[in-house]
Amino acid sequence: MAGLWFDELEVGQVFDHALRRTITETDNVMFTAMTHNPARLHLDEEYCRTETEFGQRIVNSGFTLALMVGISVGDTTLGTAVANLGWDDVRFPKPLFHGDTIRVETEVLELRPSRSRPEQGIVVFEHRAYNQHDELVARCKRSGLQRKKPA
Repeated sequence: MAGLWFDELEVGQVFDHALRRTITETDNVMFTAMTHNPARLHLDEEYCRTETEFGQRIVNSGFTLALMVGISVGDTTLGTAVANLGWDDVRFPKPLFHGDTIRVETEVLELRPSRSRPEQGIVVFEHRAYNQHDELVARCKRSGLQRKKPA
């Protein structure tokens, strides 16, 4: 099992995830189209070149969030998660562009046993994504319900 049990996590533990990902134009356009998001910032290169401060299309922040959390799963919750309980304090301090490569780190912020489910606990993770220049491009807190190690 790749993920960790609730009992194996410690507050302050940091995971530097080995999996990295270069974001392609296809990633951005497919995600944007699949989620029915017509924002020109993700789809219209000419508009972005002439009408925005970025000078090019930016990556859909929903994709950035999903990718950031997805990269973390293998080291933290794969096979041990019961449910994702929510995302809080989601921020995108810098945009991502086609061709950017992201890396992700995850920190365990809080742990508490579940009162209603004695074989499970609640974990609060903070996920942080950085581009190839080590600039923070996204972060969020994620709460999850995690299995305890079987007796």
